[in-house]
Amino acid sequence: MTLDMRPMLRGEVSRIAIDGALVPEEISGVSFDGPAHIRGEITDEAGYMRLVLEVTLAYRGLCARCLDPVCGEFRMQFERTVANEGTLTDEQLEDNVDEYVVIVDGELDLDEELHDALLLSFPMRLLCSEDCPGLCPKCGKPRREGPCNCPTREIDPRLAVLQTLLDEDDEK
Repeated sequence: MTLDMRPMLRGEVSRIAIDGALVPEEISGVSFDGPAHIRGEITDEAGYMRLVLEVTLAYRGLCARCLDPVCGEFRMQFERTVANEGTLTDEQLEDNVDEYVVIVDGELDLDEELHDALLLSFPMRLLCSEDCPGLCPKCGKPRREGPCNCPTREIDPRLAVLQTLLDEDDEK
């Protein structure tokens, strides 16, 4: 998404409304139901330009605990100060990389910034619910369906020889 910032730089407008779409980069194990919807604005108040966006993205995937299908809508706020090329030093940009977006040749390209922000903000694991109990590690039965007949306590195979000694003591 590239925005023409020349009218704002010339002082003709003090606000630019943004309503667009962005095709998200693929994330392993997640599919998107379409492009991300981007809505927001850039405001200019006496030379101080501020970008405020809300990104909405519908997704589908599998629960990381129980493997049930999960679908939802991810929302993210994206706020940055807008600076014209040459007004900030390289050191200022490096020190505050998450604070600024830079206008180059009168245009503001938001694609890379938004892709990075989406990748960093999107959940690493999808869950069907916060309290999802997951699957039994032995039989694979979903734990929310109730208990299975698998043993809850298992002896470490490295210590199994010691168990035979305890069994012998019990027989005496």
